[in-house]
Amino acid sequence: MSRKVILTCAVVGENKYNRAHPNFPITPQQIADSALEAEQAGASAVHLHVRNPKTGEGSRDPDLFLEMATRVRDNGVKAVMNITCGGGGVYRPDPADESRAGPGSDVAPAAERVRHIEMALPEMCSIDVTTQNQMDGDSEYIYLNSQATLRKMAKRFQELGVKPEIEVFAPGDILLANQMLADGFFDAPPMYQIVMGTRWGLPATPETLIYMRNLLPAGANWAAFGIARMQMPMAAQAVLLGGNVRVGLEDNLYLKKGVWATNGTLVACAREIIERMGYEVATPDEARAILGLRKR
Repeated sequence: MSRKVILTCAVVGENKYNRAHPNFPITPQQIADSALEAEQAGASAVHLHVRNPKTGEGSRDPDLFLEMATRVRDNGVKAVMNITCGGGGVYRPDPADESRAGPGSDVAPAAERVRHIEMALPEMCSIDVTTQNQMDGDSEYIYLNSQATLRKMAKRFQELGVKPEIEVFAPGDILLANQMLADGFFDAPPMYQIVMGTRWGLPATPETLIYMRNLLPAGANWAAFGIARMQMPMAAQAVLLGGNVRVGLEDNLYLKKGVWATNGTLVACAREIIERMGYEVATPDEARAILGLRKR
C-alpha cells in the first residue's frame, strides 16, 4: 500500500513580498478563496496568516483571523485548518542602544499571542520553537520565543484541543521541542515542520534534512519545506526521507523563473512530484487520522 503524504499549502505569510505579484491574497476573502483553490488542487491542509486589507502588511489582529477563518469555513474548505501562532515575537534592537527594543518591535506575552487561536479554534496552529536572527526583506530582526513563553502557549493549545505544528529552524530547536514533548507539553504523535532556506537558517540541502530528521523522536510525524527556488527540490527530498510536504505562496512566489505562481499551481506541481514518486497525497480526513487530530 502506498504511503499517504500530507500536502500542506502555506497560503499567505506575513513577511514582505514582491508587490508585482498579480494574485497575491491580501484580504480575508482572498485568503479564503486561495485556500479553497489549494484544496481543489489537492492540498490536505492549509496553513494560514492574515494581512492588513488596506496596506497588505502582515498582521496579528485577532479579529482579522476570526474573519478569515469564518470565510474559509463558509467557503466549504475541508482541508485541515492550520493557523499561524508566530506573531508577537519580533525584536528589533534600538540602533542607539541594542539593549532596548527599537521601532518595529512587537514582542507580546503568551496570552496575547494565542488570543486569535482561542477565537478561531482551528484544528492546528504553528508554534515556532526557536529564537534566531532573521530577515524580512533587507530588515534585520531577532525572532524571540523564550522557553517560558513556548511552554505557556503549548499548554494553552492542549487546553483548547488545538494540535501544534512544531516549527523548527535549527538542530537545537528540535532538542528543545523533544524536551517539551517529554515534559508533557505536546501530545503524541507530535508534528514537526522543518524550515529550510531562510537567511541565517538551515541550508536547504539533503544532508541538512537527513541530519534534522535523525534528531526527531520515534513516532513523530514531520514535514519540511524550502524557500523560493528550493521549494520543489525540498518537497521531493522530504518525501524520499519519509516526511510530508509544504508548498505555497508564503514561501515561494514563482512556478518557474519568470512565471508567477498561485497556491493552486504550486499544490498541483507538488502533487505531481509526490505521485510520480509512487506515493499518494492524503485526503483531509486521512491527514486528520495520521496527525491524531481531535474530532470537534
